[in-house]
Amino acid sequence: MQEELNQFERNKVWELVQRPTHQNVIGTKWVFRNKMNEEGSVVRNKARLVAKGYCQEKGIDFDESFAPVARLEAIRMFLAYVEHKNFTVYQMDVKSAFLNGLLEEEKGQDCLLVQIYVDDIIFGATNESLCKKFSKLMQGEFEMSMMGELNFFLGLQIKQCQEGIYISQSKYTKELLKKFGIEEGRTVSTPMATNVKIDKDEKDSDLFDMPTLYRSNVGALQYLLMTRPDISYIMNKVSQFLHAPTTCHWAACKRVLRYLKGTQFQGLLFSPVQYLVLEGFSDADWVGCLDDRKSTSGYCVFLDKNLVAWSSKKQNVIARSTTESEYSALATAATDLIWIQSLFAELGLSLKQPAILWCDNKSVISLASNHIFHARTKHIEVDVHYIREKVNSKVIDVRLVPTQDQIVDVLTKAVSTHRLDYLCKNFPLGQPLV
Repeated sequence: MQEELNQFERNKVWELVQRPTHQNVIGTKWVFRNKMNEEGSVVRNKARLVAKGYCQEKGIDFDESFAPVARLEAIRMFLAYVEHKNFTVYQMDVKSAFLNGLLEEEKGQDCLLVQIYVDDIIFGATNESLCKKFSKLMQGEFEMSMMGELNFFLGLQIKQCQEGIYISQSKYTKELLKKFGIEEGRTVSTPMATNVKIDKDEKDSDLFDMPTLYRSNVGALQYLLMTRPDISYIMNKVSQFLHAPTTCHWAACKRVLRYLKGTQFQGLLFSPVQYLVLEGFSDADWVGCLDDRKSTSGYCVFLDKNLVAWSSKKQNVIARSTTESEYSALATAATDLIWIQSLFAELGLSLKQPAILWCDNKSVISLASNHIFHARTKHIEVDVHYIREKVNSKVIDVRLVPTQDQIVDVLTKAVSTHRLDYLCKNFPLGQPLV
């Protein structure tokens, strides 16, 4: 606590004034937390004096707020790129992160990449001396703790070795299984049975008598989506019934836990790559939802062979044809591809060729470049023009992939054990590196 108060004094973040009579006065409270490593051991006790932000009203007490938080896709992109460049990644912990301002530093010919998530910083550079210089500079400017080589970040266990960078959440998965009492018992080979359709009003299924437990389970499982694309589709489904879950929905959640029990050490592998090629796969399950007949979009994005982004989401409107649902999914995937391209541009990095977007629907491929279909597609005009613009400007190259090679199936539907094994190998999902 005294260290935190010393930081306030050092950074001169407050001054004593008369209490205003015409403004809302915001109180403070102490927040205490134990910071743990990947083995669950306490490495640091942290105390923070924070404002009671929930007492504030926007437009009266504040106009806007900002915290430096990287997108999870950006973190995976970072790890994939540093593996391509063969960087060693380090980690720093910022003391009193919100009390510090901007740090401006000129860049030389060497490359230094930095990712910031509130008070955690990870960084890597083309040479060790630049990493040491950056660390010394930051510690001299701000109060920071050097954590050494990156091995545990945002609940991710990270192993750096000659074969690549492996990230997993096995520690979190183990804690999750213990919390919900799934440590013992059988396992299953897929997160969702292929012969089960989950809808709002399941036949022969009563309302679940512990909806809070269901919501807690779903919320906890959502955090595993950082490294487990194989459970994205089922999590998309069970998240749609938080307001009134049934016993069938709860059974689907428990199946996910039993699947995780048998695959708890599975994670993402970022292997060394020779060329930076951005590729995306897009697919849709037309009118797959039994409740409202909306389709499910799915896509995944690779930097060469390393998976960096994915999504499984119900579409906002009902598609009147397979082509329309597939085109909507294609537009969503294209948006994420373009965002990743802009991220590379901001970092001063360049991709030597347009992003490739694979789709298994021939009509969609034709629509992407053939204007004679326009009269028949006015109801999806915005998506059509958006994709065409990107294709014509050579930002995206849309190509046809055979249906049997469409690896996005796991994001749009329940698949068999054999199919799941094939898709996981292509992501790639695997066991930890030794």
